[in-house]
Amino acid sequence: MSSGSWAAIDGLLAERLLSPDPVLEAVLRRNVEACLPPIDVSPLQGRFLHLLTRITHARRVLEVGTLGGYSTICMARALPPEGRLVTLELDPHHAEVARANLAWAGVADRVEVRVGRALDLLPGVEEPIDLAFIDADKASSPAYLNWAIRLSRPAAVIVLDNVVRGGAIIDPARQDENVRGVLEALRLMGADPRLDATALQMVGMKGHDGFAMALVI
Repeated sequence: MSSGSWAAIDGLLAERLLSPDPVLEAVLRRNVEACLPPIDVSPLQGRFLHLLTRITHARRVLEVGTLGGYSTICMARALPPEGRLVTLELDPHHAEVARANLAWAGVADRVEVRVGRALDLLPGVEEPIDLAFIDADKASSPAYLNWAIRLSRPAAVIVLDNVVRGGAIIDPARQDENVRGVLEALRLMGADPRLDATALQMVGMKGHDGFAMALVI
């Protein structure tokens, strides 16, 4: 089956399962207009993050990698009134676009965008967190994972995005620093006695990739 078919199936699933969302659709357009890279999560993946936030009854969420705030909005919408989401973004322009999108989507009151190198910002994140979504530079995935575990309460959930990388994780010829970072994070997830983990590979409008998810025990 071709990647075009994967995208078509994503379209069908979104049509059947998701209601039209003019706000999120406009956020994607605004991100393109602001020249952000088109690497936002898909609408179906965004709904997954939304549902996961609800399922875990999360009140404190950590996101590593904001981009234009699409995934941030999906999770922030699922927070209770007293909930709070802290999202970390390296690029000041991305953060500026995200802040505008968050305000326009009506969730800026429960989200804080912090700008800088994530490994410098993570020590200042208030704990404990209930949910962590890690979607930043993959070479630093092991360090982000360790910080997420440190900041998490028992029964928190950690999601690590883009762990299949088009199959590069099994191709030695394609194992750059990003793939090596993902592989080490997966090894740590499986070896750490504080975690109960799994991973799913996916195909769709974002190509061939997947995510890993762990419960902090």
